[in-house]
Amino acid sequence: MKRYEFLSTWVLAAPRSQVWSAIEDASAWPEWWRGVVSSEELERGSDNGVGRRYRVRWRSFIPYVLEFDFAVDEADAPAYMAGRATGELEGTGVWRLHEDRGVTVVTYDWRVGTAIRWMNLVAPVARPIFRWNHDWVMARGGEGLAERIGARLIAST
Repeated sequence: MKRYEFLSTWVLAAPRSQVWSAIEDASAWPEWWRGVVSSEELERGSDNGVGRRYRVRWRSFIPYVLEFDFAVDEADAPAYMAGRATGELEGTGVWRLHEDRGVTVVTYDWRVGTAIRWMNLVAPVARPIFRWNHDWVMARGGEGLAERIGARLIAST
């Protein structure tokens, strides 16, 4: 299994609570996040989101589809959510949200391995392409989130 580490950041002119509401509702991601083909809630979890589990299908700029389940292991609304992915991607993801004077900084730390044979075979030469593709998907997420909540996207990296 080939391992990848990605750190993405969105900076939005919006209150953290509003940003959190959109991010923590993964079942609505296909409505605003270009690249999310579907997101199905498999388990509801507790009131704070712990135990919630989704099956998410992604299709990026490079036309391949990835499907994996994501389970929320920890949540501290509206600041922190962490969980694990299983399926075609295996690993962990952590959302962190910080607000200062009406500006919210979102970071997503995604540490995963691919369980797809062809991806692992081409990884030695395709790793930069996979990284670029991930960055493209995350940039679309920042843009879509800003539009969804009616905020200005200040930066996306």
